[in-house]
Amino acid sequence: MPSVSDRGATAAAPPSDARTGFDKAVLGGKGLLLLAAAVLVLAFPQMAPDAFILSVGVVIASYAALAVSWNFVGGFTGYISLGHAAYSGLGGYGTALLIIETGLNPWVALVGAAVAVALLAVPIGVASLRVRGASFVIVSIALVLILLLVSQSWADVTGGSNGLRVPRPFGPEVLRPEQHERFFYLHVGLVLVALAVWWAIDRSRFGTGLKAIREDEDKAQALGVPTFSYKLAVFVISAFFTALAGGMYALWFGSLDPIFQFSILVGSYMVLMSLLGGIRSLLGPVVGAVIVGYALEFFKAQYGDTQFHLVALGLLLALVVLFMPDGVLPALGSLVNRFRPQQATSIREMTAAELLEHNRAVETARREEGDGAVVRETEEVGR
Repeated sequence: MPSVSDRGATAAAPPSDARTGFDKAVLGGKGLLLLAAAVLVLAFPQMAPDAFILSVGVVIASYAALAVSWNFVGGFTGYISLGHAAYSGLGGYGTALLIIETGLNPWVALVGAAVAVALLAVPIGVASLRVRGASFVIVSIALVLILLLVSQSWADVTGGSNGLRVPRPFGPEVLRPEQHERFFYLHVGLVLVALAVWWAIDRSRFGTGLKAIREDEDKAQALGVPTFSYKLAVFVISAFFTALAGGMYALWFGSLDPIFQFSILVGSYMVLMSLLGGIRSLLGPVVGAVIVGYALEFFKAQYGDTQFHLVALGLLLALVVLFMPDGVLPALGSLVNRFRPQQATSIREMTAAELLEHNRAVETARREEGDGAVVRETEEVGR
């Protein structure tokens, strides 16, 4: 029974038919958008006018794979790693070296390199996840810089500054446009697998613990969440998928350059793509990858080999951060909620006098119901 309070109380009404209908319409609209997006993705290789546009599609799909992989750490725990290019670079070099040195099948080498990177991420995570905030960002940057220096200096293994040629998985009879098409679908498949794993974690007890870490790590630990074990586990998962994305990109591109593979800029792209789309949403990194990837290629075409494309991209991102700080998808969700019909008698505040009168009526109804039950029982006994 509600208690009497001088401040009053609230009474809620059931949702209106208009509100329910609007929610169903929004859900149906989301389904149609996802279906249209799936059709466009599947039809893109056939719709692309030339091999260059198709290669741009492969680059964007690769960015999407990297962004979703990064979002395992950033989206769930809130830890911002600017050095995730270390794992994509290691995945690329590991795949190439396994093919060259051992003659493994390219796809076996790809998975083997990703597993090796995941195992290597365990001690790295044990060391780096003991710090938070800016300290963690600095540690992640230091890792990728160390790997850049090692890859440039260890020329006998990595090729040094000259880079490394990567044997392509398809024979010479497969022309370059057809390779673009195959790798586009392969990257899309990797994105879908990573999204499925992210979705499963998000709805699990493990995901609940990770999100508790993101909101307040100390409080989560006090409530019994094994924070360090959870962080380490999702860190390894993120490194595995990032290495897969890096290795697949190496197989498609055909060569490795240490300056590009171990670039802080690549790690920054992963962060920006996830933040742009919505770091806490399933499809946010994909949306951010499409925007950033297309913008990068467009500005590169406009400004050539200069660095002005970075300035233009920075301005674009600044505008988004100013007007959509939570990302594109959360901003669109907020816009849709503005048009959501309000309940006709949504929540009404009751005064103390009204609440007291309501309680008296409830007590009277209960008393009458009890008296009626006693009368019926007496009549039955009399019969």
